[in-house]
Amino acid sequence: MKPFILWFKEIGIEDVPRAGGKNAALGEMYRHLNPLGVNVPNGFVVTADAYRYFLESAGLKNKIKEVLADLNTKNIKNLQTRGASVRQLILSAELPADLKKEISIAYKKLGGGDVAVRSSATAEDLPNASFAGQQETYLNVSGIQDVLLAVKKCIASLFTDRAISYRADKKFSNFDAALSVGVQMMVRSDLASSGVAFTLDTETGFNKVIVINSSYGLGELIVQGEVTPDEFIVFKPALEKGLNAIIGKKLGKKTEKMIYAEKGTKRSAVSKNDEKKFSLTDAEILKLASWCLKIEKHFKKGMDIEWAKDGKTGKLFIVQARPETVHSTENKNIYEEYRLRGKGKIILTGASVGAKIASGNVHIIKSPKEINLFKKGEVLVTDMTDPDWEPIMKIASAIVTDKGGRTSHAAIVSRELGIPCIVGTEKATRVLKNGKMVTADCSAGETGTVYEGKIAFSVIKHHLDKIPKPKTKIMVNIGSPDEAFKNHYLPVSGVGLGRLEFIIASTIGIHPNALIDYKKLKDKNLINKIDKLTIGYKNKTEFYIDKIVEGVAKIAAGFWPNDVIIRFSDFKTNEYNKLIGGELYEPIEENPMLGWRGASRYYDPKFKAAFGLECAAIKKVREKMGFYNVVPMIPFCRTPEEGRKVLKIMEENGLKRKSFGVRTPQDDKNLKVFVMCEIPSNILLADEFLEIFDGMSIGSNDLTQLVLGLDRDSGILTHIANENNEAVKKMIAEIIAKCRAKKKYIGICGQAPSDYPEFAEFLVKEGIESISLNPDTVIKTIQVLGKCE
Repeated sequence: MKPFILWFKEIGIEDVPRAGGKNAALGEMYRHLNPLGVNVPNGFVVTADAYRYFLESAGLKNKIKEVLADLNTKNIKNLQTRGASVRQLILSAELPADLKKEISIAYKKLGGGDVAVRSSATAEDLPNASFAGQQETYLNVSGIQDVLLAVKKCIASLFTDRAISYRADKKFSNFDAALSVGVQMMVRSDLASSGVAFTLDTETGFNKVIVINSSYGLGELIVQGEVTPDEFIVFKPALEKGLNAIIGKKLGKKTEKMIYAEKGTKRSAVSKNDEKKFSLTDAEILKLASWCLKIEKHFKKGMDIEWAKDGKTGKLFIVQARPETVHSTENKNIYEEYRLRGKGKIILTGASVGAKIASGNVHIIKSPKEINLFKKGEVLVTDMTDPDWEPIMKIASAIVTDKGGRTSHAAIVSRELGIPCIVGTEKATRVLKNGKMVTADCSAGETGTVYEGKIAFSVIKHHLDKIPKPKTKIMVNIGSPDEAFKNHYLPVSGVGLGRLEFIIASTIGIHPNALIDYKKLKDKNLINKIDKLTIGYKNKTEFYIDKIVEGVAKIAAGFWPNDVIIRFSDFKTNEYNKLIGGELYEPIEENPMLGWRGASRYYDPKFKAAFGLECAAIKKVREKMGFYNVVPMIPFCRTPEEGRKVLKIMEENGLKRKSFGVRTPQDDKNLKVFVMCEIPSNILLADEFLEIFDGMSIGSNDLTQLVLGLDRDSGILTHIANENNEAVKKMIAEIIAKCRAKKKYIGICGQAPSDYPEFAEFLVKEGIESISLNPDTVIKTIQVLGKCE
């Protein structure tokens, strides 16, 4: 007779037919990764053979077939009625006495204490189907009678409405799948924290990072979408080198947690103090990430992992692992780009899931009882979803929720279904109106936007394996760090322009001098605004540095190991003035475009300390995190003397060069510093500038306005402001020749080659080393250059 009970140490991934995907993976990790320091709680499995034995001894198989004979998963009421009938049949049946005895003996051997009882289907966690959330898990189960009841409930959950519907969609028979039940020692994460981790970026498929989500208490509220968890991003190459590999930290909205009740679980409020803190320390983040990397290497594929921290012992544990099923099945040579073709009124924003766009009429659903009213093509708007909603989620054009993060149920399922989803909006069910047409846009990075009305959009298919490979180096301009992972697929040789001011504006929003002078500030309203944005930071300048570090590190990681050129802040006085506290430090200029900007700010006593914070951030990114591919660049440098002053301040802040020229593997860590070529003096005095800088990047927008005597912020003379003007082209040809003669880097990061394909052709003919383009024009321009080279 085949065994009804198997211990984790006795099973491996080859035992999916007996143990199910979830339990087989646990056994594999317990056997092979526990010895390597990856903590996996011990447990045993009630096998699929025991499941079949139960169905046979209770005569359930034929009864279930009868109930499901006229099943119609497209009819919600039909599905609900038949699902409930099958589950009741199972719960009413008695487990065989000999099976009960074996479970009792094993439970006692495990310690007889609190356990987690987990379902594990034999047709789950397959490369093309995750069955995520299809069956039930029961936590804090104690005593043999409750364990036996939980085992039976797990078996019944093989026939939840969503599981029946999902199997029908995936063309699985209801009897192709069997179920095993895992009984695992309980980790007391109710006293600490828990969450999920992915060994790639869930939205873009970028596989050089590990993304960890974490919240207080048991992990159910994360999956249910009732809390927005903390999110941590860890860069794998830095992790493997033992460097500071955390490149992103985002504080979640963690107002509730799930904890133990006398029996089962209950909800509890999170203290205000804990709300404002991260639920994991940096050391714990790195330990978890290192375990995730070991798990990924062992299974040789991207993984979706659940973890928990024991509040009594302080130890971390891996409690589940399955293959990631969305990006692993993608055709990597085909990239679909969704692009809005119009504009609309923004109604609300949240975290985007997927990179698609869809329109439809709003249908607010507040209870599972209402799901039978939902129609195909509508936008599902709700507080949160759970697995019972899956039958209508698959017919929605888009999903918008009040609560939840990127690993909530709504996010997981919509990602697999391939529909856009915006989670954590906080107010969708209050702001959106039933029946109103909206457009859900998840194409612009981490932020998803709901627009009023139907907005046209296009879907462009790029066949990456069929585009030409031009001799000229093609790079990409990256504004917000959110764009880095999204555009990692582009066939480019790095980033030609990353703008520090984008990071400052989007993730900091505070004038650096207001943070430096924080303790001297008198305005209580200003202090409150700063405190609200800098939660967790007593030293406010550390907040400024850390946020720049995170932004730059994301861009550097997205295109590692290629060069990523990061331009120091190039705000004008009117733009700095708009930052919180900016009015205290910024003069009013008649023409800010030609005023106190770029290099002239960096050595000025009124801004020197603020520039020092930017230098500290770049130094940390390069030296502490290992992103030696980051190349700093100085904008709007009017004279060589200004350049020398700025380089001296950089040295004072730890950014000192050891060599010049092109980096080689031998001097990989040596710092290069580039300067923007955007003022006629940069070209007229090119020899002097190239004496002190390692290369130049042409800013065609500013160069055009200064060659032609225009104010590019003025709309009156736009018909003249064209980089194709012969005077502008003559200046550009001259600087390319001079840089080439001195064997210094020369590229262009201005708008012109993105807007005018013929201008890109001109640059190639003149011998430019690299052309940096906006993401949406990279492939189009490569195709043009492929024909002219």
